[in-house]
Amino acid sequence: MQDHFETLRSLELADGGHAHYYSLPELERSGAGPISQFPVSIRVVLESLLRNCDGEKVEPEDVRRLANWNPADPVDSEVPFVVSRILLQDFTGVPLLVDLAAMRDAVAKLGKDPSIIEPLVPVDLVVDHSVQVDRAGTADAFKENVRLEFERNRERYEFLKWGRQAFETFSVVPPAIGIVHQVNLEYLAKVVFEKEVEGGCLLYPDSLVGTDSHTTMINGLGVVGWGVGGIEAEAGMLGQPVYFKTPEVIGVNLEGSLREGVTATDLTLRITEMLRAEQVVGKFVEFHGEGAEALSLADRATIANMAPEYGATMGFFPIDEATLDYLRITGRPRQRIDLIRSYLQAQGLFGMPKAGELSYTKVLKLDLASIAPAVAGPKRPQDRIDLDALKSNFSTLMGKPLDEGGFDVSADKRATRVSVGSNGTSDEIGHGSVLIAAITSCTNTSNPSVMIAAGLLAKKAVERGLTVKPSVKTSLAPGSRVVTDYLAETGLQPYLDQLGFQLVGYGCTTCIGNSGPLAPDIEGAIREGDLVTASVLSGNRNFEARVHGSIKANFLMSPPLVVAYALAGTVDINLAEEPLGTDSDDAPVYLRDLWPRREDIDACIAEGLKPHMFT
Repeated sequence: MQDHFETLRSLELADGGHAHYYSLPELERSGAGPISQFPVSIRVVLESLLRNCDGEKVEPEDVRRLANWNPADPVDSEVPFVVSRILLQDFTGVPLLVDLAAMRDAVAKLGKDPSIIEPLVPVDLVVDHSVQVDRAGTADAFKENVRLEFERNRERYEFLKWGRQAFETFSVVPPAIGIVHQVNLEYLAKVVFEKEVEGGCLLYPDSLVGTDSHTTMINGLGVVGWGVGGIEAEAGMLGQPVYFKTPEVIGVNLEGSLREGVTATDLTLRITEMLRAEQVVGKFVEFHGEGAEALSLADRATIANMAPEYGATMGFFPIDEATLDYLRITGRPRQRIDLIRSYLQAQGLFGMPKAGELSYTKVLKLDLASIAPAVAGPKRPQDRIDLDALKSNFSTLMGKPLDEGGFDVSADKRATRVSVGSNGTSDEIGHGSVLIAAITSCTNTSNPSVMIAAGLLAKKAVERGLTVKPSVKTSLAPGSRVVTDYLAETGLQPYLDQLGFQLVGYGCTTCIGNSGPLAPDIEGAIREGDLVTASVLSGNRNFEARVHGSIKANFLMSPPLVVAYALAGTVDINLAEEPLGTDSDDAPVYLRDLWPRREDIDACIAEGLKPHMFT
């Protein structure tokens, strides 16, 4: 093992053994710079430079520059970051596997052993981008969508199966298992790597780049990583550095706690709005403070997931006790967790930084008690709207010109209604009608608090006799099978089923435009009335026509609000004041009547979420 800066140290492990690591405290003691005052994210990158300093990929001057990082004025130079692993999804990952296969062919033609072509770091590919919601709202929706997925992608999947068998460091998570970023959280992330090297075992932080922009979700687990293009990922596979400019780091000091009735989604939409205005493109964002420490790991992951939407390279949460608690509940071995703690403590990387403890380029403050229930849309994820303002906001947008973000619908056409009907049902749709209601995407389906909240709201709605109109295409596409397990364990899935939120698949569906077709009569009615209809989804992106080509208004929101708007059937409603329906006794039912209490959500999580579900 090279040791240019003489920082290689030995760590005694709980089992009596020893492991090596490159010590950041030792580098600071040598006079390199005030490293212990740096943001944790910068220190993790610095450790990679220190460990990989070989005079070629990483030069000593690269280490010195970053060890003297100036928060007020970072040096305008590139950082050669060697990551620990690579994460792929199938759309962007298949071309990389094709390149590896082509390289093996070329080597074989030269008369050499093709097996010498092998990724130098572990590569995980999760198949999650190919499922489409062809069928929804029926008990056999999942089975039929999976059948069609395999039928359409047989050759691709056979090729991926070959790749898994051909390369030792290339693994594939099969279709219908989960969304790449939740699978990464639950199974793939190591947090701290152990590698057998000459002279013993070497410990170092988990880090990665992925070929999906929402790779940043892993930042909620304290793992440095972000999305890159295929060329950069391929370079990383071959052990080459990923280059980026020395970043500014924006600290976000979270204070207080969320009020009753406010979800992690509401907080994430507010953070997205705030940081987008702050223009954090190309910067690291690091959350800290007592409010950050109080957030669950799932809440942190929800916030980190939307880093691309607020423009940052990362939305990073340092590792603390909440991180280790998550590793326990997801079935990681106790010995691994003890090792992670020991290593991070030795490096000075463990614990949520307090306000004022570290040096940031700029510090923003956000009081969690100020967060209110909200949605975002109808065309951009940063356009947050308080829940009680959506009706008036939508009305204003209807008349605004297209170049001002509106829909340019004249006043005399606002009341247009068109009849629809199929399978013996009849209905009318108009401007603002909800036609897609999807509990979907890595952003929220990875969070038990909002998924359980959706189930509890559905339970109360069913008990009051509420139903969803047949014109609303409802779907449930969880981030992993664990979600299905705890919804079943708590007895909440049957209530979601009764409202049409049956399982349609495990993967990226509506959020990336794989929402599948609308009924022909619905499509015809939209064209006939030139209607501005709506989708409501628990996703992270809502650009016009992304969710569905015929739906112009798309609103991001928490899973329980998706259920609520599906029941209401329209976004042209103030759910804070107007009933979303009437019960079996014709009494009005308001959102406040259905919204679950936090203590009920917590009780269901404690009852339904078990470590064995992750193994």
